[in-house]
Amino acid sequence: MTLLQAILLGIVQGLTEFIPISSTAHLVLASRVMSLTLTPAQLTASIAVIQLGTLIAVLGYFASDIWSISVAFVRDHLALISRKSGARLSHEAQLGWLVIIGSIPVAVIGLLFKKQIEGTFTKNLWVIATMMVAIAVLLAIAELVGRQQRTMEDLSLKDALAMGFAQCLALIPGSSRSGSTIMGGLFVGEARETAARFSFLLSIPAIAASGLLELKEALHRLPQGSLTTLAVGTLVSGIVGYASIWFLLRFLKTHTTGVFIGYRLIVGGAILIMLFSGRISGL
Repeated sequence: MTLLQAILLGIVQGLTEFIPISSTAHLVLASRVMSLTLTPAQLTASIAVIQLGTLIAVLGYFASDIWSISVAFVRDHLALISRKSGARLSHEAQLGWLVIIGSIPVAVIGLLFKKQIEGTFTKNLWVIATMMVAIAVLLAIAELVGRQQRTMEDLSLKDALAMGFAQCLALIPGSSRSGSTIMGGLFVGEARETAARFSFLLSIPAIAASGLLELKEALHRLPQGSLTTLAVGTLVSGIVGYASIWFLLRFLKTHTTGVFIGYRLIVGGAILIMLFSGRISGL
C-alpha cells in the first residue's frame, strides 16, 4: 500500500464511518478501484487499523460527555456501595450502563463469527450491495413509523438493546454501523439527533475493540513497512471523521436521513446491476 492509497482510504473511512452509508462497503470498493494487492485478512486488518482514527475523532468530539459519564459512573457507584443516604445513579451514570449493555451483543457475535468476518464472504460485493439496499429500506421504514421525539434524557434499557442488537448488523459489510444503530434508535422513537449521538457513544467500545485486536494481528499479517503508511491513513481518517460527526449531528437536527437512504439505494442498486450483467466480479 502506497502513502497516497493510505491517505485515500483514510479519507473514505473518515467520511463514511459516521455517515450512514457503510464505511466497509466504500473501503472495499476503494480498495478494488486502487487495485490493492491485499488478502481478505490483510484488508480487514488494514480497515480496522484505519478505523482507530475515527475512534480518536469520536473520543475528541465527545470528550466532555465521556468525562462526565465516567466521573458520574464511578462517583455514583461508590456512593451506592458506601450506602450514602439518598444515593442513586444519575443520568450520566445510567448512560454509562446503557453504553456497556448496548456493546455486549456486537462483542459476543463478533467473537463467535470472527473467522467469517475476516474471510472472503464479508468482502463479497453481492453481500455488500444487498445490505446497502436492505438497510436503506429498513431505515426508510424506521423514518416512517418512528416518532422521533425521545431525547438523551429519555434513553432507557430498550434503547440500549434496540441499538445494541442493530449494531450487530454492522458485522455484515454494506450495513453501516451508524446506519444500523440510528435505524434501531428511530424504531424505538428517538429523535434523529439523539439516535446519532447515542450511536456515536456506542461506537467507542466497538471500534476500540476491533481496531486494537486487529492492530495486534496486523503486525504479523501486513507486509513490512505497511504500518507507517497506515498510521498516516489513520491520522487522516481521524481528522475527516471529526468533521463528519460535526456535520451529521447538525444535519439531523433539521433533516431526515432521506438523502442517505437514496444514496444507499442508488449505489447498492448500481452494484447489483453490474454484478448481474457480469461487468464486475462479486469476489
